[in-house]
Amino acid sequence: MTEFFMKIGVIGTGYVGSVTGACFAEMGNTVVCVDKDQKKVEQFSSGKVPLHEKGLDELVARNLKNGTLAFTTNLEDTLKKCDILFIAVGTPPNEDGSADLSHVLGVATSIGQMMDHELIIVDKSTVPVGTAEKVAKNISLELEKRGIEIPFHVVSNPEFLAQGTAVKDFMEPSRIVVGANDAKVIDTMRELYEPFMRREGRFFAMDAKTAEIVKYASNCFLAAKISVNNELANVCAKVGADFDHVRKAMGADPRIGEPFMYAGPGFGGSCFPKDVKALIKTAKDFGYDAEMLGQTLKTNEKQKFVLSQMIVDKLGEDLQGKIFAVWGLAFKAGTDDMRESSSITIINELIKRGAKIQAHDPESMEMAKREEYFGKNPNITYFENKYEALRGADAMLIITEWKEFRTPDFEMIMKFLKTPCIFDGRLMYEPKKMKELGFEYNSIGR
Repeated sequence: MTEFFMKIGVIGTGYVGSVTGACFAEMGNTVVCVDKDQKKVEQFSSGKVPLHEKGLDELVARNLKNGTLAFTTNLEDTLKKCDILFIAVGTPPNEDGSADLSHVLGVATSIGQMMDHELIIVDKSTVPVGTAEKVAKNISLELEKRGIEIPFHVVSNPEFLAQGTAVKDFMEPSRIVVGANDAKVIDTMRELYEPFMRREGRFFAMDAKTAEIVKYASNCFLAAKISVNNELANVCAKVGADFDHVRKAMGADPRIGEPFMYAGPGFGGSCFPKDVKALIKTAKDFGYDAEMLGQTLKTNEKQKFVLSQMIVDKLGEDLQGKIFAVWGLAFKAGTDDMRESSSITIINELIKRGAKIQAHDPESMEMAKREEYFGKNPNITYFENKYEALRGADAMLIITEWKEFRTPDFEMIMKFLKTPCIFDGRLMYEPKKMKELGFEYNSIGR
C-alpha cells in the first residue's frame, strides 16, 4: 500500500497527545497540537518539553525545526487546516470510578461549533463504551444549531503507550486498534498508520464500541496479572520460598508468558487504577458485578502496605529517631509521574510512626514536592545523589525499579548506612550475594 501524508490536528498535549503529534510528524505528516494552556504551548513551541518521556524532546525539537510540527491555542484555525483530528484530552476518574468525559465532550461541542469541512475525528483518549456515539451526538447538535450539514466520522483509536517507553511504543506498536463503521474511514486510518506497521497483522479493525473496550480490557488484565503475582510473592515470603525463581519457572509456560511476571509494592500511575475502576463502573451500569476486577484493586491497595509492614515487623511500631533512605519515588521507572505511587503510602506509613526520610529519585523529586503528594513535609529530605541519601540512615528502601539501582556500589552503600539493612520492594538483588556482602537483606517475595 502506498504511504501518504495528511494534515493532522491533536487536541491535548499530555503524554498521549504530545507523543501522538510528534510521532506522526516524524513520519512527514503536518501536525498541529492544540492546548488551552498557553504556558505549555509556549514551552513545546520553544522545544522545552514540560514532561518526562524518553526520546520525546528530540522528536519535538527535530520536527519543530522541519516545520512538520506546531503548537497552538487556536482550535478554530487548526480545524480549518486538518483532515484528521485526534482528541487526546484527560479522562480523570469521578468519585464513583467512572471516567470524567467532560473534557472529551467539551472538545466535541467545540468541533461542532467550528468545523467547516469534512473531518475524521478520532478518540485517542481512554474512554468508556459508548463515547464515540456521545461525541458524534454533541457534534451533530452543534451543527444542527448552526443550520448546516457537514459530513464527519468518529473513530475509536485507543492508545497503548506505557509511560517511559511511549515514543517507542508508538513508533513500534504491538497493535493498532481502529473502531469505525465506514470502510473508507478504516482504509484512511490504515494508510495513516502504514509507516508504523513494518510487521504484518498489527492492524485490527472493528466497530467503535469494541475498540473502546479493548484498552480497558488490556489494562485490567495486566493489572490483574500484577496483583496475582504480588499475592503469590506474599505466599512465597510466608512459606520461605523465593518468588524470583517461581516467576521465572511460571513464565516459561507460553500460556503465562514472561512479561509482567514481577512482584512489587503495588501498581500506580494514571492508567491501571483509573481504567480498572472505570470498567468496574461500566459493568455495574449494565447490571454486572465484575468481582475479580474489584478484588484486583483491593489486592493492590493491600500490597502498598507490605513493605512498610515488613519494616514494622523487623524494627517495631515505634520508629521515632529512625532514618530511612528511600531509592525511588515515581510509580515506575522511566517517568516522573507520582500519581498513586506506592511510595506515597510507604513513606507516609513510616513518617506517622516517627521516622525521617532521605529520598532520591532520578526524575520525580520535584514532582514529589507538589502539594498533592508530599508538599513541604519537614520529615522528608531530598538528595540529588543516591549515595548521599544513605548517610546516617538506619535502613535503605528500594521502591522504584530504576536501572541505575540494579548494580550499585555496595561498598558505598555499606559505608554510608548506619546499619547495613536493606528492604527491597522490587527483588533487585540476590539474597545469597547480599548476605555474603554483610547486609541484612529483606525482600518482597522471599
